[in-house]
Amino acid sequence: MSNIVSTQAKDGSTVEFNYEDPKQGGVKDVYFAPDKSYVVAFYRKQLDYTGLLRLDKLVGKYREQIFESEGGDYWKDIFCWPEKIVDYNGKTGIVVPAYQPHFFFEAESKKGEEKEGKWFASARNYNRFVPKEEMGGLNTFLRVCLKLAQGVRRLHAAGLAHSDLSYKNCLIDPKSGSACIIDLDGPRSLPSRRVWNRRLYGAGSRGNSRSAKGKARTSFAHDRSARSRRLDISIPLPSTSPPRQKSLGF
Repeated sequence: MSNIVSTQAKDGSTVEFNYEDPKQGGVKDVYFAPDKSYVVAFYRKQLDYTGLLRLDKLVGKYREQIFESEGGDYWKDIFCWPEKIVDYNGKTGIVVPAYQPHFFFEAESKKGEEKEGKWFASARNYNRFVPKEEMGGLNTFLRVCLKLAQGVRRLHAAGLAHSDLSYKNCLIDPKSGSACIIDLDGPRSLPSRRVWNRRLYGAGSRGNSRSAKGKARTSFAHDRSARSRRLDISIPLPSTSPPRQKSLGF
């Protein structure tokens, strides 16, 4: 028997979900919508101020930046991005789209299981557990790799880094060449260039005299500037535009 709950999201919209038999993850309990088009994932522990602020930015600023700009529809297949924030029974949750059907195994031996990257990341798992009809081929695996690389690059271009990127948080479908990065409620902002410079080159030299300090600062600033220029040339900022669709030649 279902226990459908209706509540209001932070943006004022209505959210419904079946509040029973949750699917449990590492830190969240997941409940399905009545039509299973989305899920509501509630954190078992209350988030602190920093965590709540991060969620606000993910469903607001960063979501608009990625999905509402030119070519934003392209990224909807590559990211399973949080859409709304919900508070219910003293718990904070996020509304996330349900995974697309092709990210679940269809063969009887693994029917309904998620196609996590772990099944395809090693030859042992791939040959032992993946049904033959769902193995895909070289050309579709190449498409999977390209889409994952594009997704990570787009995150970095937005100033974000996935805090738990592993094969368990990547869904792939070698049959169609599709890929999706999941568990996107935890990305952190990347450090600014100033912070990176301090990490790469240190905070400066300290001498025993004022003149020594001055010389050290001058030498250090010149050296850092030169290295920064080389760094800028060798590592250009990633593009925020969706990649052009080109034939892979297979």
